[in-house]
Amino acid sequence: MSRSATGTGTTTSTGADVVVVGGGVIGLSIAFHLAEAGVRNIVVVERGELGSGSSGKPIGGVRAQFSDPVNIELGLRSLRAFADFGRRPGGDIRFERVGYLFLLSDAADVAAFTESVATQNALGVPSRVISPARARELCPYVRTDGLVAAVHSPDDGHARPGLVIQGYARAAARAGVRILTHTAVTGVDLDGGHVTAVRTDRGVIRCATLVCAAGAWSAGIGDAAGVHLPVRPLRRQIALARPLGPPAPPRIPFTIDFSSTAYFHNSDDGLLFGLADPAQEEGFDTTWTGGPEGWLGLFRDVVRRRAPDLAEMEIAGGWAGLYEVTPDRNALIGRSGTVPNFLYATGFSGHGFLQAPAVGEVVRDLYLGREPVVDVAALSAERFAGGDRAVGRPEVHVV
Repeated sequence: MSRSATGTGTTTSTGADVVVVGGGVIGLSIAFHLAEAGVRNIVVVERGELGSGSSGKPIGGVRAQFSDPVNIELGLRSLRAFADFGRRPGGDIRFERVGYLFLLSDAADVAAFTESVATQNALGVPSRVISPARARELCPYVRTDGLVAAVHSPDDGHARPGLVIQGYARAAARAGVRILTHTAVTGVDLDGGHVTAVRTDRGVIRCATLVCAAGAWSAGIGDAAGVHLPVRPLRRQIALARPLGPPAPPRIPFTIDFSSTAYFHNSDDGLLFGLADPAQEEGFDTTWTGGPEGWLGLFRDVVRRRAPDLAEMEIAGGWAGLYEVTPDRNALIGRSGTVPNFLYATGFSGHGFLQAPAVGEVVRDLYLGREPVVDVAALSAERFAGGDRAVGRPEVHVV
């Protein structure tokens, strides 16, 4: 990806007040919220189809159970937006408020989660520490042997990412946003330390502001503009069980065995399974290794201890997608201190979907120069100015 001082030498040239790079849920939420606030002449540039990157293959979990106030507030505000999505921007996203259930088998984890629950409660999240017996009542698949406690919040749940993307895209288009799919960014033009244009394989788009929401590909966009965005791609995989029943499977919370990272929740008439492979190397490989010797075999081995019935279920298929991870597993949201008309929202480490509504509002506010609805100063990319090392306690990110 190139970087140049001026924008010349291409066959086509158009202009925009704002170019948003990335047609996933973050980019489309930003475009929608900007247009809703009266910003005109917005262009979204997407290298493939809408949602074809990280947004197209997430697990759809939405929650406010985090350990720090910033992530809690982003999650809580987004939960409220998902609940109201049918009215604004419009569309059924199949939001199911089934709750999130964290299973804890280590006393140190219980202590850390208890501290987080206190912070969550103070901000209005109705999470609570519960007994292993109560956890099994909520999720009958759970085996309680070795379980010390669990944490549950009834307001969390899951929604369908594809439907959220469609809802934001339709509303943004109605408001006049131009959405260019199959358009790859090839460079960024700078003049006097400001972005002046975005180069694509279909021509140049002159712009007054560039917003990077390119997910796992954000580091390249940042490099082209001279902005360091320490984002790396990391493969994550899921599997889908064949439809269960009759009778229909029990309606369960989004359940996570914290020590192993195995998780599962209802998906239509079956279950969705996931696991973070600790040996997974970084890279853009999205091959699903669903055979018995691959990722699926690892999942079965891990889950057999905590939810043994899941290990024997027949699998209908699965897929692999990319997390966009940062060194401390927290997002990068802000305005560049060196290229002031370059804004960014990326590096969500698996939580971009669940935070997308609030992030769209925050970037809108940053663009308009007003106080953001959530103070995201701690998520500035400049926290890594001295090198790609975590600053403060990393957020615990399982899913």
